[in-house]
Amino acid sequence: MDLTRKKPLGALLQQAAHGNLKRSLTAKSLVALGIGAIIGAGLFVRTAAASAQNAGPAVTLSYIVAAIGCAFAGLCYAEFAAMIPIAGSAYTYAYTTMGEFVAWIIGWALVLEYALGAATVAIGWSEYLNRLVPGGIPYQWCHSPLQTSDTGVQGIFNAPALLILLILTLLLIKGTQESATVNGIIVMLKVAIVIAFVLVGWQFVKPANLHPYTIPAGTPGHEGFFKHGWGGVLGGAGIVFFAFIGFDAVSTAAQETKNPGRDMPKGILGSLAICTILYIVFGYVLTGVCNWREFQTVGKEASVAYAAQHYMPGYAWLATAITVAILLGFSSVILVMLLGQSRVFYSMANDGLLPRLFSDVHSRFRTPYKCNIVLFFFVSIFAALAPGDVTGNLTSIGTLFAFVLVCIGVIIMRRLQPDLNRPFRTPLVPLVPILGVIVCGGMIVSLDRRTQLTALLWMAIGLCIYFLYSQRHSNLNSPALRRAEQAAESI
Repeated sequence: MDLTRKKPLGALLQQAAHGNLKRSLTAKSLVALGIGAIIGAGLFVRTAAASAQNAGPAVTLSYIVAAIGCAFAGLCYAEFAAMIPIAGSAYTYAYTTMGEFVAWIIGWALVLEYALGAATVAIGWSEYLNRLVPGGIPYQWCHSPLQTSDTGVQGIFNAPALLILLILTLLLIKGTQESATVNGIIVMLKVAIVIAFVLVGWQFVKPANLHPYTIPAGTPGHEGFFKHGWGGVLGGAGIVFFAFIGFDAVSTAAQETKNPGRDMPKGILGSLAICTILYIVFGYVLTGVCNWREFQTVGKEASVAYAAQHYMPGYAWLATAITVAILLGFSSVILVMLLGQSRVFYSMANDGLLPRLFSDVHSRFRTPYKCNIVLFFFVSIFAALAPGDVTGNLTSIGTLFAFVLVCIGVIIMRRLQPDLNRPFRTPLVPLVPILGVIVCGGMIVSLDRRTQLTALLWMAIGLCIYFLYSQRHSNLNSPALRRAEQAAESI
């Protein structure tokens, strides 16, 4: 059993050239796709959570730390995405650099990022819709059966979460270009709301809310290195990292990009740069308008709308607009997450590691429709029947782990095949990838122990699937592919 067997790069490039997916995306589409995933649950939910739990007003610094880690990883992603323009993202890159076993681990970790992340955001979408509907939605139809209201009403299933998942799944089946167009409209609307909150809120910033900038040692409920001071800044970075997962989802659409060598780096790094600036300014205004301590209690839910309602006199209308923006933002996040997960499964099925149905492409729409349908049912189980617990940390740890391995993969690829055509080259190798490993690894360590143990359990389940099914059905078991691998290595 060879756990390090690799998919030949020549076979990957041939697959990219003769793939069935339609190439319809441009650099602008990719930037909008990235912003669509980045601006959403992270900005509107994780900012207040990180401030209340770890960083206080210094959540702006947490965003900078997270952005630095993403920038290092993003440069590595850009090199791979331009060099290997094929669906699958980090999974595909690992397959040709570190072997099938590591690739499977990354692919399984990405389920935490995309599928469970989509379910979590769908539950949040339901909660905000409930705030917007006059009179609210009956409790039992927008909550999990594991939840009971203060009046004793028990949930049945989360119907709004199912509805938004169904609508976005049908949109993805119809076509990637159509999905990107809708996403682009959503992005413009919600960015406008973010800018409006910043411009209006700036005049209500109170310097007293920003001092002390970090949470002082000895603050009740903030014991532990990653709960206060500069350690809290790093701990907050691990939480807000959820807000940066959009840019790596861009790389999953490489096989559907018109000119991936030129457009993928622009899409990845462009969306990351734009959103980082917005995040820092937004975090400053939010914690300046409302004291971070209130995000632990009365302002914990719908924190941005809470700040507008209570601390921005004359602009209560903005709270409703923000709620609408959150619904739009969550919708685009779910859209990109479902897109990313389906493309990862599409690639894994093409490699024989998952059943072939995940790679079947619709004859008319040229999208992996069966994969989208299966994912809808899988994600819907969690969205409809599970309570909206905080699963953002699980999403973050899966993503950070993939980032670490992508950074390592660039170093390995430069050493093993230095003469390959690289339309985009990561600068200062191996310094940039090593810094990416250090920063992303530090954020993994800063996450809570329960998240780390749950991620290990998830990996154990994935290993069982690999050894019982995937390893036996891998295309690399084919003698023809082994000969192709040997030929590629001799080039």
